[in-house]
Amino acid sequence: MIIPVRCFSCGKVIGDKWNGYLEMLSKDVSEGDALDQLQLKRYCCRRMVLTHVDLIEKLLHYNPHERNKDKQAYA
Repeated sequence: MIIPVRCFSCGKVIGDKWNGYLEMLSKDVSEGDALDQLQLKRYCCRRMVLTHVDLIEKLLHYNPHERNKDKQAYA
């Protein structure tokens, strides 16, 4: 969904680093080097960024009201 603001384990702020991380990946920087440049040294913080799945764009396409209209049409 949305990147967490803080690391779950240590509490370091990581939410502001997500866009920079994506920009570096688009410039063909490796994941490890990108995390090093963002000064994410602890493995718990690195885990938070590496394992995040950004689903918000997919969820924005979902409209539950259209689904209910389809169900009513078949009833």
